[in-house]
Amino acid sequence: MSPIRTQWTRLIRFVAAETAQIHIGEPVDSKLDIGLAIHQKKPVKAYEIVGSAFDPAAQVTKNVLTVKQLLAPLSREEVGLVRCLGLNYADHAAEANLAAPAYPVLFYKPTTSLIGPEVPVTIPKHVQPVEKHLPDYEVELTVVIGKAAKNVSEADALDYVLAYTVGNDISFRYHQMAVSQWNFSKGYDNTTPIGPCLVAAHAIPDPQKLSLKTVVNGKTVQDGTTSDQIFNVRQTVAFLSQGTTLLPGSIIMTGTPKGVGFVKKPPVYLKDGDDMSVWLAGGIGTLYNPVVEERGSEKAKL
Repeated sequence: MSPIRTQWTRLIRFVAAETAQIHIGEPVDSKLDIGLAIHQKKPVKAYEIVGSAFDPAAQVTKNVLTVKQLLAPLSREEVGLVRCLGLNYADHAAEANLAAPAYPVLFYKPTTSLIGPEVPVTIPKHVQPVEKHLPDYEVELTVVIGKAAKNVSEADALDYVLAYTVGNDISFRYHQMAVSQWNFSKGYDNTTPIGPCLVAAHAIPDPQKLSLKTVVNGKTVQDGTTSDQIFNVRQTVAFLSQGTTLLPGSIIMTGTPKGVGFVKKPPVYLKDGDDMSVWLAGGIGTLYNPVVEERGSEKAKL
């Protein structure tokens, strides 16, 4: 099995100023932190890509478009399924006073939880007040599968990876811990940002050498490295593919390093008006999302 080799190195999905339509493209400036530039309202231009992100033959053209709105690099329909690992960093397990797992801890998110850059993370009425439910941030290296993978070996696992991006696994700790609802507590609508771009797997030959961090209201709260993962990307893809087909477009969020809010004393939690960003090295860059608390109808009593 040969690795996936795309014609693009970085891919963004966006609404173009020139057409008011959704396009995919390769940023003209190969060094630009796309998410930071968009957040600072600086102009971003991209060479239009003709074809699908999942087609290695998709062509990067010379047609230059201007980004009017930056979107998640994959649509919810393209993703299809979101797999996630819990407790996958040694330093995070230690800070939570939990034993490192013997096997990957798997949970799922609905695609309705996915949002893109600059879209508000919405804290539902159901998980308010925030001081009880403890909404929390989690920066995560996110793997995009590029071709169907089933029963693959660790040696071949990276050959099935199309690209990498960064995700923020927003978690509501009361429901996760006290109510023991991992999928529910991490799967609310519009609470899982991904982006700002995809970086092709061929541009990141070793995904275990990437720095990642979270910043909330100007303060760095997580600062880690993927080298601390308990199960690396090769092991994760191989394990999850046993007896199960990982379809193209599906994503795997691979866990978070130390620094999460709920273990701090006193606990740190997200609230209305917070400015939040996650960052990942390797050309992926910064993903910005504000935090808002949902207003309106009465929530269910729990």
